[in-house]
Amino acid sequence: MSYISSYFHCVFSTKERRPFITEDLRGRLWPFLGGIAQQNKIKALAIGGVADHVHLLLSLPATCSIAKAMQLIKGGSSKWVHETFPEQRQFGWQEKYGAFSVSLSQLDSAKGYIDNQQEHHRKLSFQEEFVALLKKHRIEYDERYLWE
Repeated sequence: MSYISSYFHCVFSTKERRPFITEDLRGRLWPFLGGIAQQNKIKALAIGGVADHVHLLLSLPATCSIAKAMQLIKGGSSKWVHETFPEQRQFGWQEKYGAFSVSLSQLDSAKGYIDNQQEHHRKLSFQEEFVALLKKHRIEYDERYLWE
């Protein structure tokens, strides 16, 4: 048996950052994302977001990489949206994502941040927020390729 503590704050936007995630969709999409996680032995500790992006606080099992978790969650949810909401045929997630490690001591803070997305984005755009996360975690990036 392996014992690990692996927490990630994951962020990804809709394709072209279009506001596909309506309030009606959000009410069903967040639980569906959590269900995909649960089916794959991933714990979703928080899920939140706004019309053009989502945040997840995930605890990954030893057998799952962050890349695999994102593939399962994004791919499975996109397929479900297309099948369940025919009017959302243009819905899609951007290919890229951000995944930021979270220490045990910061879990409550990260959860609060994710739970408070509606209020948070009254002041800050997705792009501003994402760049701030990259800087906070000291991740180098090239602005020319960030929004492809």
